[in-house]
Amino acid sequence: MDRWRSLQEPGTVFDNPFLSPEFTITVGEVRDVVRVAVLHDGPEIVGFFPFERHPLGIGKPVAAGLTDAQGIVHVKDLELDPRRLIKNCGLSVYEFDHLVAGQPLLDSRHERHPSPIIDLSEGYERYTEFLRQHSGKTYKTTLAKARKLEREAGKIRHDYATADVAPLRTLLGWKTDQYRRTGRTDRFSQRWIVELVERLLATRSDSFAGVLDMVYADDQPVAGHFGLRTSTTLVGWFPAYDPRFAKYSPGLIHHLAMAERAAGSGIRVIDMGRGQKEYKDKLKTGELQVAEGRVARAGASAGVHWLLRVPARRTRAAVMANPILLKTADKALKTYGKLRTVLQG
Repeated sequence: MDRWRSLQEPGTVFDNPFLSPEFTITVGEVRDVVRVAVLHDGPEIVGFFPFERHPLGIGKPVAAGLTDAQGIVHVKDLELDPRRLIKNCGLSVYEFDHLVAGQPLLDSRHERHPSPIIDLSEGYERYTEFLRQHSGKTYKTTLAKARKLEREAGKIRHDYATADVAPLRTLLGWKTDQYRRTGRTDRFSQRWIVELVERLLATRSDSFAGVLDMVYADDQPVAGHFGLRTSTTLVGWFPAYDPRFAKYSPGLIHHLAMAERAAGSGIRVIDMGRGQKEYKDKLKTGELQVAEGRVARAGASAGVHWLLRVPARRTRAAVMANPILLKTADKALKTYGKLRTVLQG
């Protein structure tokens, strides 16, 4: 554990709670497919490779589909044969969609994607100066809407890093409604994900913790977020808000409040994660890069996996890269979500 943490130095791509030993261990408590390969160079431990091993030797990142940072946590300039690694892990294929930069698993075939961040290394005031210069209209409008929310709904309060389970349940309820409303799969219909989030909320140390925060107006919950942190990096994970307050842009109000409190607690970077969202474009100060693809050994299992996964991934990437196709797909999903809500109601 100490060696693993020592490789997660602040300012490196490994300074991300999804790459922390505590995250892998907690997921392993609710999923028996989790494994960790410990990499040695002679007597020295030079890396850790957390992964999930599924039937037919299919390997995935820990908590695949939920995490925004994946890969090997390793010493600088580590050299290894990726196919030998996955063979020694009992895998035919290792697939990923948020592989961090500088990985020995990466090659030129893998697709790169931006992952927006908020840089708080110079403090919250410096960040707001950046917003005034680059997203001035958004920043001023958000402050005005916060004042309007306070006038019309009551005094605003922000609880940051609370351990209370009740607001977590409220947040997950909003998130479930959002998934259904927009035609997405409800992640919280899977009991292990709910249990994982609850366990992470209860996990607190200097180097790793679950972070729940909620904005209230006159004690009514308006917007919130559950994420994870190291000592210096906070990752965006599950943001949501009460749609009754939508006209006030509660998500933006919350993100500014969260950034201020996070900066005050020593957070230098908020990683908002891969994915094209309007609020990320308005709030970001820069971007990291993550990669999507797979490492595979020759064999029947790898061939079946390619047929089932790769064409679909390329189709999705083509849609995401085309604004017209993306808008059409998003509209179709929302229409499906409305129909599903009516039928289930």
